[in-house]
Amino acid sequence: MFCDEALDSVSVPSLWRKTHQSERESRGCQTAELLSAEAQVQTVTRTSSCTQTEPRLRASEQLLQSEPPEPPGLRDFLQRVEEAIVKELVRNSRSHAFDGFQVNWADRNQLVSCLHVLQHPVAQEENLNVTAVSWSCTGSVVACAYGRLDDGHWSNEASFVCTWNLDRRALRPKQPDVVIDVPTAVTALCCHPSLPGLMAGGLYSGEVVVWDTSRTQDPVLALTGMSTDSHREPVYQVAWVPLQKKGDFGVLSASSGGQVLQWTVDSDQGRLVLDAAFAFVRQQVPHSSSFKSRGGSSTVGVTSLALSPWDPDTFLVGSEGGLLLRCSFSSQTPAAVASPSEGQSMTPRAPAVFSFRPCSGPVHSIHCSPFHRNLFVSAGTDGLAHVHSMLQVNPLLSLRVSDSYVFQVQWSPTRPLVFAAATGQEPSPACGGELGRDHRRLAAERRLDGAEPERERPVGADSQSGGRVKQQTKVGPLYQMN
Repeated sequence: MFCDEALDSVSVPSLWRKTHQSERESRGCQTAELLSAEAQVQTVTRTSSCTQTEPRLRASEQLLQSEPPEPPGLRDFLQRVEEAIVKELVRNSRSHAFDGFQVNWADRNQLVSCLHVLQHPVAQEENLNVTAVSWSCTGSVVACAYGRLDDGHWSNEASFVCTWNLDRRALRPKQPDVVIDVPTAVTALCCHPSLPGLMAGGLYSGEVVVWDTSRTQDPVLALTGMSTDSHREPVYQVAWVPLQKKGDFGVLSASSGGQVLQWTVDSDQGRLVLDAAFAFVRQQVPHSSSFKSRGGSSTVGVTSLALSPWDPDTFLVGSEGGLLLRCSFSSQTPAAVASPSEGQSMTPRAPAVFSFRPCSGPVHSIHCSPFHRNLFVSAGTDGLAHVHSMLQVNPLLSLRVSDSYVFQVQWSPTRPLVFAAATGQEPSPACGGELGRDHRRLAAERRLDGAEPERERPVGADSQSGGRVKQQTKVGPLYQMN
């Protein structure tokens, strides 16, 4: 019923293609023109650097080798004082004491100014001389001793000890705050190192007296009197010496009779009790190679005395013949005194252990440096100030201070390389100076005929001032050592 049939192909042309080919158009587009430019840059300077590190182990070894060993006890000391130092630094940071103060390191001021001219009218009327000056431990009270020693004869003329408080608001330079009447000339004076009211004095009669300025009725606290233990010659110097009990002080006195006596103060009995006696006999003095023995008395008259602030067993002595001796309190050698005093309670000992090169005249003053344990300075009638070492016979330096006598020398309490000298030159110069690293030069100079004193404390007495004391009376050149 069904069968295959072959038929012719039929083609149907596309009308959609024909219609769209006729509508075809050509389109074109182009981007904007691209702009280009060329530029060059170059640096002005060039720097090249390089660095190189060393191996870590090698660097640490070099550090360990360069560090010095730690001093023993340094760490313990720093830990012990750390709290106190930090407290003071904090306190200083809050202080306004130096507000507005500007230090001028470029220009050195060589001018000095006169602060006060202190006088006692009665002593000036009687033409008494200033024989000693001493400052109290507070630094505000100056004590002055008067006497008459220019005639060279034994004198029983009364004298005075006067004090002025320079910190008082109503200071009267011509009226002392305290006036103590003394029956004879006062040749030495020294204020107590810790009690501002106590003063020790030596008299021309050989007595040693301790005054207490707080006692208005009777200022004499204790005295030796004219006993068998006391001096027979004028007392040239007195000093307070620490005793074995902490805080207690005794009085050390030196006289031209060749004795140095140590006293303890018995305030209950009102007297000075002899604690130790030292005598200087020419045969027992260890002479240096340059010493030439002279005839005369066998005793060595003591004219100056100084205590070592570093060694409580050491003191220095200067004599009328120019001897300069280092002595020991612990010496047990009996003194070969030709005729010991009858009734003397103690046998004198010979304390001299070392002799320095003698001077050409009496040694008027000795003072130990407060900054170096072996350094001290001495002066006398040769016009020179000799700087010594405790360990050498010859002086380290000999400085020409004046063409006249030098009566006193003293180190500055604040500057290690400065000391002052009091001279007898007319008119007496008042000078301040420093010993530089490469040279010695004068830093300040002043004369008493209208000149003004150095601002440091006075270091000597003015024996020609007619009963007047200046705050720096008769101060000679100040030097600074190499």
